[in-house]
Amino acid sequence: MIKNIIGNSDFIESLRGKEATFLLALSNTQTANIRGITQAGIPGKIYLTPTLDGEFLCTGEVRSLDNVPTTLKNVPTPALLSRAVHLLHPYKNIELLDLGLEVKPKIEYFKIHDFGFAPSKSIALDAGINAIEIFQKGLDFAQKFAQEFDNNEYIILGESVPSGTTTASAVAQALAYNCKDLFSSSFKNVPNNVKDQTISNALKNIKAEDDLFQILGKVSDNMLIFNAGFILGLNNKIKLILAGGTQMACVLLIVNSILKTMGGEFETSNLALCTTKWIFEDKNSDIKALLELLDFKINAYYSDFDFSSSEHPSLKLYDEGEAKEGVGAGASLIYASLNGLEKEQIIKKIESFLG
Repeated sequence: MIKNIIGNSDFIESLRGKEATFLLALSNTQTANIRGITQAGIPGKIYLTPTLDGEFLCTGEVRSLDNVPTTLKNVPTPALLSRAVHLLHPYKNIELLDLGLEVKPKIEYFKIHDFGFAPSKSIALDAGINAIEIFQKGLDFAQKFAQEFDNNEYIILGESVPSGTTTASAVAQALAYNCKDLFSSSFKNVPNNVKDQTISNALKNIKAEDDLFQILGKVSDNMLIFNAGFILGLNNKIKLILAGGTQMACVLLIVNSILKTMGGEFETSNLALCTTKWIFEDKNSDIKALLELLDFKINAYYSDFDFSSSEHPSLKLYDEGEAKEGVGAGASLIYASLNGLEKEQIIKKIESFLG
């Protein structure tokens, strides 16, 4: 069930049977308020999506809403996939990273790291992010986390940021990567006119004299910047899986640009990206091409999991291209494979959430 995107299979095979801590990075950007730009959540309540994803992953309940959130087309959150895997073969820990939420998750006993960030503003105007501060906090958190971590284990770093593919595409283009049509979307039929206009407006705010962090402050979201700091802060000391698709590829592009700006060597033998089959096979994006823009080597994989054997109409929408990744779904499915779980077990558990 594990397939290579780029690199070789040695890294992922080295994790077979090992324990993992799941970190879920959560944040809001007001970019998600732009009408029609995302379907990652409930219309009018998109801001709740990361909060609900965090609650459901940890507890199996959504406590800030009455039921499991779906899109207008009734696509359930990919948090169901990660939760199902956790119930069948639990992660050692699940910890949430509050990187700027409108509403705090209503959970106890699970560690929530709160860094005091406000949700970022819309990139169409100016995201208004203190990028160097957020990057530094990501760096510092990783260094502290590494000191307390068992090197025999590994970290899975997921995310939930509605409209995050739009901010990711804007960042990569602002950093002069040739990648306009390489980013995915929560939609099957991507609303390119809305996304393109938003990105165009964002890029107009950049001045020729802006440095790297000034650019990020205008067109990014908190998660992208923090996670770039986290990667560099770990400094390859702990095995790390970036659990996501084109947004996590953008995090790597930010790391790449920081390294080009500041210089220095970067070892990536303990770093990989894991995603879903739906991202890898998406005709409107190209995860492999994004990763090939990097100046350093990276291993990347996707899970060959799908819902072909399920009769549930909402889950069938995943195979049709509606919703493709999020809340660490791809890495969770790969974690399942590494720990001997079968596809039908996972499908049955996911279906049980939906009734």
